[in-house]
Amino acid sequence: MTYCVGMRLDRGLVFMSDTRTNAGVDDVSQVCKMRHWEIPGERVITLLSAGNLATTQAVVSLLDERTKAPAERDPSILSAPSMFQIATIVGDTLREVIASLRNEGQEASSSFRASLIVGGQIRGSEPRLFLVYPEGNFIEAGDDSPFFQIGETKYGRPIIVRTYDKGMPFEDAIRLLMVSFDSTIRSNLAVDLPLDLAVHEKDTYRLGETQRVAENDPYFRRISDQWSISLREAVNRLPPFEFKRTDKDGS
Repeated sequence: MTYCVGMRLDRGLVFMSDTRTNAGVDDVSQVCKMRHWEIPGERVITLLSAGNLATTQAVVSLLDERTKAPAERDPSILSAPSMFQIATIVGDTLREVIASLRNEGQEASSSFRASLIVGGQIRGSEPRLFLVYPEGNFIEAGDDSPFFQIGETKYGRPIIVRTYDKGMPFEDAIRLLMVSFDSTIRSNLAVDLPLDLAVHEKDTYRLGETQRVAENDPYFRRISDQWSISLREAVNRLPPFEFKRTDKDGS
């Protein structure tokens, strides 16, 4: 299991992912689930992945291979003219990988399922963000759905829904995502630090600030501790509950 979030803001795009992967309680390891491609000054692309590790690594490897010479290795995400076409290439590649793995002997294609978030900007167009499903089709983030989550989404979603503001600066968005990830980590052992984060600032056409939030990171621990304190204080400030009194005969 994993947890990844891609978020669209007025200022650009923000991405965060955990790094835990496991094939059982005694087989836990760390794998980067965030990948970047860029032509500085012309385009920048980030991909987040959740699901079967063999599937997601094969997709990334194919996308990587097709960005390199010779030219017949197109379609390449570094030559596609729009982010929509990049999302199409990513979806086609995911569908291709799942089909090839299924044909190698496994009957249940669900064993190889994966979901992806891909976002970025190409010069001359706006930043765009897409959620790619295992079937290869995708949807785009908009005003009604300004962020996407994949993996273990349910624990961290309410925090983002209640607090998201498209006008917030990157720093506030990252603080919000850290709270979302902290809530997920506390609720599911299959999600854990380190966390990877990255931003794309609008109209820079390059990868912006990136960082790995390591285990025992002091700032993340402060966020986690303060969030717990704030929640307790908020609950204590809620109006007190009182049982409704009824007569013994139930009236």
